Amino acid sequence: MTAAQPLILVETSTESAAIPAGVQVIRLNYPSKRNALSLALRAELIAAMEAAMAAPAVRAVVLTGSGGAFCAGGDISSMQNVAGVSGRQRLANLHRLARLVVAGPKPVIAAVEGYAYGAGMSLALLCDQVVAASDAKFCCSFGKIGLMPDMAALWTVPQRVNAGWVKRLLMLAEEIDGDTAGRIGLADEVTAPGEVLTAALALAAKFAALAPLPVGFIKTTLARGPQPLEALLAQEADGQALLFNSADFAEGRDAFLAKRKPVFTGS
Repeated sequence: MTAAQPLILVETSTESAAIPAGVQVIRLNYPSKRNALSLALRAELIAAMEAAMAAPAVRAVVLTGSGGAFCAGGDISSMQNVAGVSGRQRLANLHRLARLVVAGPKPVIAAVEGYAYGAGMSLALLCDQVVAASDAKFCCSFGKIGLMPDMAALWTVPQRVNAGWVKRLLMLAEEIDGDTAGRIGLADEVTAPGEVLTAALALAAKFAALAPLPVGFIKTTLARGPQPLEALLAQEADGQALLFNSADFAEGRDAFLAKRKPVFTGS
């Protein structure tokens, strides 16, 4: 009897020379269902994302899927008897994942090939950057089964596209390809088919070369959304005071004065 395949695969430069130092790849691995977010898969994904956010060696994360698809959304076959408390519990699980990706200290890049449907589209848009193949398929398909968008799509989509497109995507559940996603701002970078992971890894390497502490401060501050000026200035003062006392600031300052490349340690 063969062991069950893990639903999440995690790789770093230790496992693959193609992965830059400081970058971790988290791969959804449920290809028979186009990486649908089954209860078991989302539990493994949360665990992998929590570990990545806590690991000092990880500076950036690339999130992608196996088998030529990113994620087909929720596992509809598991959506029996989800009324009331059970439905709220399912959302609590998804919201935990959303908070990890949006407010965690490490940049997360979605590498989207094939389908990003329903919660799969929501998952991609939680990420800091979306790199998509020109023929990728995005669809916020919740309405087709009588549900409203979840996993914070009502928060992420309006941050990326204009009001008309928000309603076409969220209400009409209109499918768009990667080229259109790039044109309207839903995707940040569009590549030829088969080149998505390479492009996402190159982008992740740029993030991984940065000083981790300010990147984390920027992410957590932006995750709070628009704020009154005074509240933002208070957070800025708190963060900058800590950063002035960091080893990475000393390294960055000394490297600038010596006209050399800084080596940041995250301390």
